[in-house]
Amino acid sequence: MSGTKRVVLATHNPHKVEEFQAIVSATRPDLELAGYDGPEPVEDGVTFAENALIKARAAAAHTGAPAFADDSGVSVDVLGGSPGIFSAYWAGHAKDPVANRRLLLDQIADIADPHRAARFVSVIALVTPDGAERTVEGVWPGRIATAERGDGGFGYDPVFIPDGQDAASERTVGEWTDAEKSAQSHRARAFALLAPLLAEL
Repeated sequence: MSGTKRVVLATHNPHKVEEFQAIVSATRPDLELAGYDGPEPVEDGVTFAENALIKARAAAAHTGAPAFADDSGVSVDVLGGSPGIFSAYWAGHAKDPVANRRLLLDQIADIADPHRAARFVSVIALVTPDGAERTVEGVWPGRIATAERGDGGFGYDPVFIPDGQDAASERTVGEWTDAEKSAQSHRARAFALLAPLLAEL
């Protein structure tokens, strides 16, 4: 395609690749999203932004192409914002999403519904080979369900209920279609802010 721009997505997570491919295809068809098979850096930052930059820098250096990376997780108010950057490892370094969800539900099992507020957060970092760096943040507010529902999505999707739904038919993200999630998710919101920056490449 004439005028196509190639950008590397710095992740080895196939779920993130699929989700970003859907977001990119819907909003920026002029972008060619390239996969990343290089070394995985140590994510030793203490914020979403720091970890996103670590991954994007590694991919840009390895490929010689502009690269963006997402660092994301769920932050629960009553837990002081945790799991946060530790979302993928909440139940241990096995990165077991089922164990992570079960531990989170157990930790707040006695918390009443009005106090289960939470948000999905995604920070996307864009790094170019010449060293330019930018970050954007997308936030998707909601609350944690009292039990898992739905087989869709990944990570904490089956326990996260986004705000803005009809109370009589509220669904977890695990019950949403891929298209619904791609249109409204924290990653979609962050990418909407990133798109103008990509246009400057």
